[in-house]
Amino acid sequence: MSSTKLTLIQGEKVKLPTKYGNFELIVFKEKEAKLEHIALLKGNSKIKGDWLTRVHSACATGDLFGSLRCDCGEQLAKSLQLIEKNGKGVLIYLMQEGRGIGLLNKIKAYKLQEAGMDTVEANVHLGYKPDERNYDIAALILEALNIGEINLLTNNPDKVIKLEENGIQIKNRIPLKITPNAHNIKYFETKVLKMGHL
Repeated sequence: MSSTKLTLIQGEKVKLPTKYGNFELIVFKEKEAKLEHIALLKGNSKIKGDWLTRVHSACATGDLFGSLRCDCGEQLAKSLQLIEKNGKGVLIYLMQEGRGIGLLNKIKAYKLQEAGMDTVEANVHLGYKPDERNYDIAALILEALNIGEINLLTNNPDKVIKLEENGIQIKNRIPLKITPNAHNIKYFETKVLKMGHL
């Protein structure tokens, strides 16, 4: 059971055919923060079993515009492909831009990175933790969908810990292998060396 004190409101459901496959889109809203999050569901969540799950934080530059500075857009696409292939799973899309510091601050961090800082140094320079994201709301969404046991698509061990602290049973961690490019190789190295990503 999630320990968060946030109140979750489940909104509308619609069928969403995509280039990756057919999903059900469900909107969830945080009553206190008024943030709206998305669950893309493949299959009937009333059926028990291990659910292939991706908890993905919003990245406008990567997800929408295909930025080569990160691997977010590629991780999003690959996750949906794997969920479709599996035939059962869920992608939770959290409005936590820039590892939780917001879009404007992420762009400020980008400017600092252009001046020589890495992604961790830039966030700290702006007065933030290297990663400000919160996964309590993801646990609440999984509870609302009646999903308690998951196979988690992630390279981030902190995400595993935070979800387990909120009562989600993670049977397996499944890596998302993305090939780095000339624009994000330092970003990859920083995530491994300074943030413990696998």
